[in-house]
Formats: sequence, C-alpha cells, structure tokens
Amino acid sequence: MDLAAGFPSTSRDDWRALAMAVLRKSGVDAETPEEALSHSTYDGLTVSPLYDSADAPAGAPFDRGARPVGGWEVRQRHAVPDPEAVLADLENGVHSLWIVVGDGAVPADALAGMLKGVYLDLAPIVLEAGEQTAEAAEALFALAGGTTLRGNLGAAPTSSHAAALAARCVSGHPGLRAVMADATPYHDAGASDAEELGCSLALAVAGLRALTAAGLTEQQAVDQIEFRYAATDDQFATIAKLRAARRLWDRVTEVIGASGAQLQHVVTSSAMMTARDPWVNMLRTTVACFAAGVGGADAVTVQPFDAVVRRPDAFSRRIARNTQSLLLEEAGIGRVIDPAGGSWYVERRTADLAERAWAWFQEIEAAGGIEAAAGLVAERIAATRERRAADIAHRRLPVTGVSEYPDLEEKPLNGAGADGPFLASHSPAALATGLPKVRYAQPFEELRDLADAQPERPKVFLATIGPIAAHTPRATFAANLFRAGGLATETAGPGTDPEQIATAFAVSGASVACLCSSDKLYEQHAEAVAAALRRAGARRVWLAGKGGYAGVDGCVHVGCDALDVLRTTFRDLEVTR
Repeated sequence: MDLAAGFPSTSRDDWRALAMAVLRKSGVDAETPEEALSHSTYDGLTVSPLYDSADAPAGAPFDRGARPVGGWEVRQRHAVPDPEAVLADLENGVHSLWIVVGDGAVPADALAGMLKGVYLDLAPIVLEAGEQTAEAAEALFALAGGTTLRGNLGAAPTSSHAAALAARCVSGHPGLRAVMADATPYHDAGASDAEELGCSLALAVAGLRALTAAGLTEQQAVDQIEFRYAATDDQFATIAKLRAARRLWDRVTEVIGASGAQLQHVVTSSAMMTARDPWVNMLRTTVACFAAGVGGADAVTVQPFDAVVRRPDAFSRRIARNTQSLLLEEAGIGRVIDPAGGSWYVERRTADLAERAWAWFQEIEAAGGIEAAAGLVAERIAATRERRAADIAHRRLPVTGVSEYPDLEEKPLNGAGADGPFLASHSPAALATGLPKVRYAQPFEELRDLADAQPERPKVFLATIGPIAAHTPRATFAANLFRAGGLATETAGPGTDPEQIATAFAVSGASVACLCSSDKLYEQHAEAVAAALRRAGARRVWLAGKGGYAGVDGCVHVGCDALDVLRTTFRDLEVTR
C-alpha cells in the first residue's frame, strides 16, 4: 500500500525553497533553513528542522523495551516513615514502592512498620539505603519470612555487599534483583544525556565484574542489575535516551555472552524542579512521565510537585500517582509498544546519542573504569553544567514561573521550608556520590529569596518613553526580567518630557531605572531622559533593547545575561542578606 499515492511528490529541495522564502520575509540571515533552524544538544548533536527516510539509520533496530502491552509499573517513592501513605498509594493505583532508608529517611528498624499490611508477594519493593543497604536488606528478608520477594535491594554496583546480596537473590528470590545502576546522580550533577548513559554503562560494567568475580555467571550477573534514569520535560531527548540505553546495554550483554533486555526505572528529574511557582512542576512531570512511557520505561516514578520545598502531602502524592494513571488508563500510552519507533527523527537521534554515549563509556573504561575515572567524570560533567548554566542565565533555556513569567504575588505552600527538600537527589544514597546536586532554577530563586527577605521589596523604575503602544513591548520585557529576581517595577506612564519622567522616578523611591521605548524614540529622547534621571539620583540607567547612548550604563535585551543584570542591580540597590 502506497500511503502517499495521489499526492504530488515533494523533495527536500522543494521544502528548502519554501522555508527560505518564509525566513527571508522574517529577516533571517542564513544560507539554508537548516542553518537557521537547527540547534545543538549538550552532547554536540545537531537537531535538524526536518527529517526524512534518508536520515534513518540503516536497518533501524526499533529499540523497543521488554515490558508487556498495557504499560509500565507505577512506582511511588517514600522517604519518611508513613505507613498510611504507603497503603493509600497501593490502594489507589501504585504498583511498587521505592523506600529510602537511612538517616533523615526511613530507619531500617522501622521498615517492618512501614510495610505493615503490604502483600510483599504482590507489591515489588525497591530499597535505596546507601551505606545501610545490607541492614535494610536483612530487615526486608526478615519481614518477608517465606514469601518470595520482588523488586530491588538497591545495592550500588561497586559496593562491598552487592555480590553477597545478588547471590542470595539468585538462590532464593528469582523475582528480586540486588543491584541498582543509578544514573540520576550524574544527571542531577548536570550531565548531558550521553554522559548520563555512558556513566550508567560504566557503573553497570563495574558491577558485572564484581558479581562474576564473586562466582555468579555472566547471565546471573546481568539479571541482577536494574538501571535508573532521569526523565525531563524535553520529551524527545528523554525518549531517545531510554531507547539508546537499551541498545547500549544489549551490546554489553552481547559481548559477554549473555542476553536480556535492560530493566529501566525512570524517575522525573530533580534538577528541573522549581521551588518557585511549584505548581508548574505538575506540567513538567506530566511531560516527563509521558516521555518515559513512550520511551519504554519498565517502571516510572513521578516526583510530587512540592518535593522541593516540603514533605509531600496526601494531595501532592495523589497528583503524582494520578499523573501516571491518567496517561496509562485514559491516554492509553502503554497500549502501544515503542510508539516513537520508525520516526526518522527519533531513530536518528537514538542512533546518534547511542554512538556518543558509547564513545564516552569507552573513554571511562580506558581511564580504568567508573571509580578510577571519577576525576575525569566530574570534570566532564562540570563543563556541561557550566554550559547549561550559561544558557539558563541568558534565558536561552527558560524556566517557566522563575526566569520567565514570575509571579511576585505567589503565596508559599503551607509547610514550605519546614522539612527541607524531598527530591530523589537528596536521598542518603544519592548524597554519597560526591557529585554536586543542582537545580536549574536555583540561581534565580536565590535572588527571589533575597528580595523577599528585605523589609520592603526592592524596586526598579521603568522610564517609559512615548505612547503606550511604543513602550509597552519593551516595558513588558524589562518587567519580566527584573521580576525574575524578585524586584518590583513601577512605570512612568506615557510621555516624553524628561523632567516629568525624572519626577516620577524620584517619587517612586527607586534608585535604578530602565528606559523602555522604541528605537525611533530612543534616538530622539534616550540621552535627555537618562541625564534627567541621573540628576534625580539614579545610580544606574539600563536601556531595554540595544544601542549606545550617553548616560546609559547597559542594555537588557533578548539573550542578555539576565543573572548578571539582576546581580548588578541588587548591588546598585544595596540589597544585602
């Protein structure tokens, strides 16, 4: 069947001609539409505006997962002893439990009470206990008695107790795995997708060496390892990452003479979560969960929207699990295996990402493995983290509700700050990695916190020049930028008289001003207004837009370093801790 029959044939050159016609009308200066519309990932991979059959890798493998039709396992995370919350989750759509054990989380001796009433033969249990893994595992085995356990004991691949626990699982609990190759600490430290994948492979291979050295066969060792990855609101990046991860692990198992699809537990990213306007986190985690499901995850954990600022309550836990229930049962995401398979774009991105990740994995192995290469890994991730931080500062990577469209009237959540963050990256096991934990929104949120702590909210005066139609676009842009740091703004209103604008500035009580108008009116009035503002006591005069004018200290515009502008303004306003 030729689905394109009856339609005129169109070549890529035809598309290029049409696209360039539109771009030229928009004033874009480029030789090709690919030049104008492509962008690069943090791994240096080019994402093009158009893909066709020529872009699909030869013999695309369709990197499907091994889960059955019907969907993934809904896995809820619990980091505090709350048996009622556990039962509420299991009664309302959750399939398995992820229990964080350790100081500041669930004590190992409280595990029995935590799981009271839970049918351990039906609900898989996944532990995360760091240095207390052996103790937590013993508590779980004692609780189970003669019941065959399912889930994962959460031992790090290179830990001293991984081999003994794996042997115990092999001999008595065939549905239980001992080892978790957790790649989320690398993601939470700022790693790119390929860096996260390469580190996860190196971590798992180190585990394979340790397990086989302890007497397990290659196949038994493979069957004892589960992988944990982060899902972000960049849905196609997440889909490609999970598909590439399975391809990479398949290659490893092929080399050692074993088999078996990679078992993936995917958790929504801690790094993308915000403390400010936390309700937007519901949207972020929904997109991330969708991507994880489409990407073929075997189990998914959606973090509660308020996990950054407080202990999640019954409402936020309910929203987290219902996000998955909606996607599974109403949207039917799990009814199709690998729905992205066959997409020229996704197949190309999967193949490119797998190739880049494999090269990084080989570099780690050449340096002696994941432990010996710790310095190399930290250095590489730091470089990526700095590039992303620059994009965030310049708002090329916007954070909705924080660096863009902030709400200064936002009311804090009840209990915010009382217990600290309950994100996955703040668990005892994750904190033991030695890598930093970053959240993309944090630099802007720190400024918001500082502004909020002042007796009176610091203010920037917007010296609007000309009629409303002339100054509104740039005044809106400037207000959005300054509010991202928690600064209030007050406008002069329409008019061009420098003295009237300066008088309004003096009445406002501000000490920093920003000129806002059109380029045409700047040519006529910017220098006079700037001079009047100086006479009225302005310590600094910004200009919304671009251009050099006497009396103007700097410009705020699309692509400027917003964090630098805000920090400079804070110093001018003498805002201190």
